[in-house]
Amino acid sequence: MNIYVGNLSYNVTDTMLHTIFGEFGKVMNINLIKDKYTGQSKGFCFVEMEKQSAAEEAVKKLNGRAVDGRNITVNLARPRGERTQSKQRRW
Repeated sequence: MNIYVGNLSYNVTDTMLHTIFGEFGKVMNINLIKDKYTGQSKGFCFVEMEKQSAAEEAVKKLNGRAVDGRNITVNLARPRGERTQSKQRRW
């Protein structure tokens, strides 16, 4: 089960995220999104957890929690097809 985590401090590392989410169950993968040119974090990531129940518990307990001085946003990630385009091109 994939979880979206936003509003991350640029100082947050994979290890920190693994520790935080590991409290709720087995973490399968962490994809901390970074700028391809600078390598700096973009402030969000995706965390894949083994069990859906663990992911749901993590979302419930971690959404709004302060991590490295910022209140993080934690939601179940939506599949790509369900996303809406925020900016539409107008020709």
